[in-house]
Amino acid sequence: MAKLNSGRAPRPSMLATASLIAVGLGLSAPAPALAEKAGPVTWEDILNDQNTNDDILMYGMGVKAQRYSTLDKINVNNVNLLKPKWSFSFGDEKQRGQEGQALVRDGIIYITASYSRIFALDAKTGKKIWGYSARLPDDIRPCCDVVSRGAALYGDKIYFGTLDASMVALDAKTGKVVWNKKFDDHAAGYAFTGAPTIAKDKKTGKVMLIHGNSGDEFGAVGKLYARDTETGEEIWMRPLVEGHMGRLNGKPSTPTGDAKAPSWPNDKDGKKVDAWNHGGGAPWQSAIYDDKTNTIIIGTGNPAPWNHHYRSPGDSLFTSGQVYIEPSNGEPVGFYQHTPNDAWDFSGNNEIVLFDLEKDGKTVRAGAHADRNGFFFLTDTDKLTARDGQINKPTSLIAAYPFVKDISWAKGFDLKTGRPIEVEGQRPPAPGPGETKGKSIEVTPNFLGGKNWSPMSYSQDTGLFYIPSNDWKEDYWTENVTYKAGSAYLGQGFRIHRKFDTHVGALRAIDPKTGKIVWEALEHMPLWGGNMATKGGLVFQGTSDGYFKAFDAKTGKELWKFQTGSGVVSVPTTWEENGKQYIGISSGYGGAVPLWGGDMADQTKLVSQGGSFWVFELPTDTASAE
Repeated sequence: MAKLNSGRAPRPSMLATASLIAVGLGLSAPAPALAEKAGPVTWEDILNDQNTNDDILMYGMGVKAQRYSTLDKINVNNVNLLKPKWSFSFGDEKQRGQEGQALVRDGIIYITASYSRIFALDAKTGKKIWGYSARLPDDIRPCCDVVSRGAALYGDKIYFGTLDASMVALDAKTGKVVWNKKFDDHAAGYAFTGAPTIAKDKKTGKVMLIHGNSGDEFGAVGKLYARDTETGEEIWMRPLVEGHMGRLNGKPSTPTGDAKAPSWPNDKDGKKVDAWNHGGGAPWQSAIYDDKTNTIIIGTGNPAPWNHHYRSPGDSLFTSGQVYIEPSNGEPVGFYQHTPNDAWDFSGNNEIVLFDLEKDGKTVRAGAHADRNGFFFLTDTDKLTARDGQINKPTSLIAAYPFVKDISWAKGFDLKTGRPIEVEGQRPPAPGPGETKGKSIEVTPNFLGGKNWSPMSYSQDTGLFYIPSNDWKEDYWTENVTYKAGSAYLGQGFRIHRKFDTHVGALRAIDPKTGKIVWEALEHMPLWGGNMATKGGLVFQGTSDGYFKAFDAKTGKELWKFQTGSGVVSVPTTWEENGKQYIGISSGYGGAVPLWGGDMADQTKLVSQGGSFWVFELPTDTASAE
């Protein structure tokens, strides 16, 4: 069995980390009366989210997840005057990674925090309206810190997931629990760290809550769920590893792919292994919804174990890719795999952003995805959503552009087959007879990725994507591994290193028409938070050393920065109230880098812990500056 800390900087074990978690009260603070204007969120509100300025109703700031705002009162000419309006402390000793993205509805900010907490704040003053802290058991197993990335609003409820593999619905006005549904065994490594999504099935008219699970590093099987928003009851469940059986209305439905799982080996060296039984593929980030084709879209996690020799031969479908789901029954209708038979934990969870690609005189409905494997993918959404009886659709690939330096595992992608052109010798070799580990090789990017979970943005004005990327490498070797529920299931050892003396993080603007990097802003430390683009010609990005920054979206020039007191690993948002634009972001360092980051973990020891939410504004006499 591989030791989780093998080959990298010492850190507390996951169980030790979990034991530090104070048991939440599971109760809400008393809530003062809210303004009468607060009304239930409708499906039409959600569809129109990106086009409205007074609310933020979705993770991704719209169904296409472009993270673009049409607000321009804060712009390139006056952003240097931006100042804090107020800040709110998440409180107590729970000062771990704050990765949440805020939602805003009728003057109320909803923000999730570490250890499965959520707060409702008065947007004008920062005063707490209510707070909820999940009652967490002491044996949870979060792989990559005790984070929560966001929530979902619909009707009169707000929904978020917890680290003990539960989904919770709260009354948005009072914070009181409406329902709480356990969806899997947290002691076996199942958890939830992302933000759920609201989607509607056009066939039935049913609005549903969509969520996945975490746990690839424990051999958890990835599953995508649809729930009734009123009751929390499961409508369907779709496994994302080939051969596993789905559910519909509480009964077995269909297997994912082939029931015999031909893309996974059933025996190895004459021994039965059934690798797909603990195959990973967890959809731990957020789904999006394609309204035109009535399709749910989400990235799938890495296969388990990481050691590809336990899964060879075969592609380990449907892991490390993007899957397209029919909302009425949970059936997959399309899939594209970024890293077949993933040997590097490159995963595929990073967001898919929908946009119109102007190419060769034509407009293509495309999905953009910046992967941990270092390539920026453009896929044909219409091909992937076509109900043509085919699930695996590698020819849906339009382009795959490198967005980080010196990718070593692949030379590029064959657009005819949609498959990577792998570099020989970059798959870690298996241990020899009598050996406990294989020969170490150097790989770029490392398993934390050219880009990890941190969401990118797309500007409708510049036509550019803004990718929070990292240039780093690792020493990588295989180890023997045996599955045991609740234990790490990797079969690989590693040590992450700096690649350049000049930087690790790089905010990069990429042109999707050409793959050209238009500009980059380098950071000494890793970038672990997402960004946002605005019509004011700006890109906002937080940094691991505590700054919240604004850049010129066209040139990359840094125009403003503010020190928040702790590393920023969250996602900014912006909204308008009474004709004035505000910007909000969480501060509080954590996430995977301090836990898994090798040399980078050592570097981040200098960053102060924290947990707060900041709101910024322009001074009143300059707010109308052009």
